[in-house]
Amino acid sequence: MPAGRRTIQFIADRGDARLRLDQILVRRVTEVTRMSRSRAQQWIESGAVSVNGIQATRPAVRVREGASVEVALPETSETRQRPEAAPGELEIIHEDEHLIAVNKPAGIVVHPSYKNATGTLLSTLLWHLRDRDGVRPGLVSRLDKQTSGLLLVALSADVHARLQRTAIAKEYLAVVAGTPRPSRGTIDLPLARDPADRRRVVVVDGGAHSITHYEVLASDDEVSLVRCELVTGRTHQIRVHLAAIGSPVLGDAVYGAADPRIPRQALHAWRATFVHPITGAALQLTAPIPHDVAAVVPHGDSR
Repeated sequence: MPAGRRTIQFIADRGDARLRLDQILVRRVTEVTRMSRSRAQQWIESGAVSVNGIQATRPAVRVREGASVEVALPETSETRQRPEAAPGELEIIHEDEHLIAVNKPAGIVVHPSYKNATGTLLSTLLWHLRDRDGVRPGLVSRLDKQTSGLLLVALSADVHARLQRTAIAKEYLAVVAGTPRPSRGTIDLPLARDPADRRRVVVVDGGAHSITHYEVLASDDEVSLVRCELVTGRTHQIRVHLAAIGSPVLGDAVYGAADPRIPRQALHAWRATFVHPITGAALQLTAPIPHDVAAVVPHGDSR
């Protein structure tokens, strides 16, 4: 590992498992501008990346969940400007000195980007935490801009690392077109970026191992309310998996079709169950279903 460089350290999570190392760097080293797989490959081949203290030399190496990854940033790397705290509305589900859980509205971007530099959830979190010294919010989970629901944030690097190693049962509610058959089951289909459009994810042989459990909670002739539990945490996993079995999420214009009844995909991160990494207390955190999703639930069922 080259000496004297600024380093980035993180613990590989479920979303990193079975990805190539260069793909993991693109996914996780988000503070570097113009990050790409070719840049990640150059770093790895130059000896700037180590896994569990051992220098990595092959971009294609696989990394296990829980592995410690360290990256020595080249001196030429340009980092993104740190997000600034800004006042805004924040619906807090749980808060203690170690972590915070919030209910993210649809239409809000979680992390600043070149397209969404302001008005992000992270900026609002920084404002909420502005009087707490030493707090460094770290996102434990990610949600698309148009997905609502529970978002878990660690308030220190240590807690973030511990949560990455903690088994967290993540449940989502989706209103989908039609009725999945059977009414309860497991979708086990590999996923990868669409080579024709990197913004989309597709089912493809050789893609990342991806598993979603689902259960139909209510249904009528047109739509169904489905509870989904993530076993793996791939980008757009629930949306792609449900579309692949013929029941796309209502209003999902990318993997299904736009719908006049709801202006976005009817997908909500509903509940997370886990053991607190510091106190050992059993936690079950639930984000109430928003009005736009409740309005399209069949038979008014909004459990």
